[in-house]
Amino acid sequence: MHAYLPPLLSGALLALSFPKYGHPAVAWLALFPLLVHIADRADAPGRARRGFLWGWLCGVIYFGGTVYWTGGVMARYGGIDALLAAAIAGLLIAFLSLFPGVFGIIQTHLAHRYGPRALLLAPFVWTATELGRTWLFGGFPWALVGYSQTPVLPVAQVASLTGVYGLSALIVFVSAAAALGVTGRGRERWIAPAVALGLVAVCAAWGSARMADGRLVSSGTPVMVGLVQGNVPQDRKWDPAFASGILRDYLDATREAADRGAKLVIWPESATPFYYERSPQAEAIRMLARERGVWILLGSDEVDPVDPSVSYNSAFLVRPDGSTAGVYRKVRLVPFGEYVPFRRVLFFAAPLVEAVGDFAPGDAPVPLPFADGIVSTAICYEVVYPALIREGVLEGSTLLTTITNDAWFGRSSAPYQHFEMAAMRAIEQGRYLARSANTGISGVVDPYGRVLAASDLFVPAVLVEQVRLIDARTVYARIGDVVAYGSVLLTFAAWASLWVAGRRSAR
Repeated sequence: MHAYLPPLLSGALLALSFPKYGHPAVAWLALFPLLVHIADRADAPGRARRGFLWGWLCGVIYFGGTVYWTGGVMARYGGIDALLAAAIAGLLIAFLSLFPGVFGIIQTHLAHRYGPRALLLAPFVWTATELGRTWLFGGFPWALVGYSQTPVLPVAQVASLTGVYGLSALIVFVSAAAALGVTGRGRERWIAPAVALGLVAVCAAWGSARMADGRLVSSGTPVMVGLVQGNVPQDRKWDPAFASGILRDYLDATREAADRGAKLVIWPESATPFYYERSPQAEAIRMLARERGVWILLGSDEVDPVDPSVSYNSAFLVRPDGSTAGVYRKVRLVPFGEYVPFRRVLFFAAPLVEAVGDFAPGDAPVPLPFADGIVSTAICYEVVYPALIREGVLEGSTLLTTITNDAWFGRSSAPYQHFEMAAMRAIEQGRYLARSANTGISGVVDPYGRVLAASDLFVPAVLVEQVRLIDARTVYARIGDVVAYGSVLLTFAAWASLWVAGRRSAR
């Protein structure tokens, strides 16, 4: 059992790096126990099996502590037996843990070949596995290590250069340098930790200077944005008995936002208890837009006009004259929430999809033309995909918006984690971000990640805040995930060197 304590400890520290129970400071040394353990035992028999198991166990605790809420969602809203829901959540956690498991295999083999100095490759190997977790098998990039630093604004500014993956690499480098300080020899025992501390200090100093400069919050066209948080219980959302009351509340909240100066009012995901384009009730929304002269961005389900059997989770931007300026169809769907991955294998999870709808994905991010610029939006957990948000900016978006319904999450850690991940997108792209959530957290984040306004959970709310439509692009917006893909290339190169060395020794 002693052999498994360090990986389990690292998993616990990773989980405790995120809200609502953790603290960002924990992340910096979270992988230290695992990395020291790998460095010390890299020469033990069965390296591949042991390395995978160490990394996988770390992942089980890591993801068990950050996505534990998935089981409750499936049990409560999916009509699935509690034990079956827990089993499905366990499968998700076990799957996500495969990526730290791959990290464990690679790092153990590198440590066997290169000794303690292989720790310097750990940031790149870990970042490569995070990119894999983003894209492989549908992807689920929840709680990447870099997100832990979203509240630490001076350090988080690094994301404007490298994206969240660069932050992950920086954090893991600190753990690796500390591990090298323990397991290394000679000067490397103090050089590596000194370089790590110096790098973090430089990043924090640069980030503080960037925030103090503040040019992004003094440029661009100012616009007042209103956020409506309806706080509609999930079990009432599609009950016809409550439909008229839900719509009335949203209309009244929109009038309040307009009276407070809002020119763009944002409703949450699937806010309308009807299909916006098919229901006569939608005329009340168009009338209100004409009456108050406001733009309204709202979430509503949409039926494909060509194939009525196909539905989309969509966002509609309504002009002040009541016409539709643009429609965005959600591209990245939620596994087990909007579709069942590997449906033939996991047929037993179908009741969950039947409860919330089986949607088709949209083709691509669609920019929405706004009065003084272009607006992009992300629906629900799409906002955790950095490349998707960047694509909107490359299409000309001057304001980031995201609409979501986090009622599924209850009062778990998920709403807090989700909000912080959304805030990271503002830093990466140098844009204001406006977020409307049915039950919270709704809020406005400035281009440096500062939260200008935020609502409480499970209360009706109307927030009005000034944002700016910004054209300038950050370094990250220009180069994208170069750090992440570079990490993949370096990891493959390191693995190839092991293969070549193995072939030579076999001769």
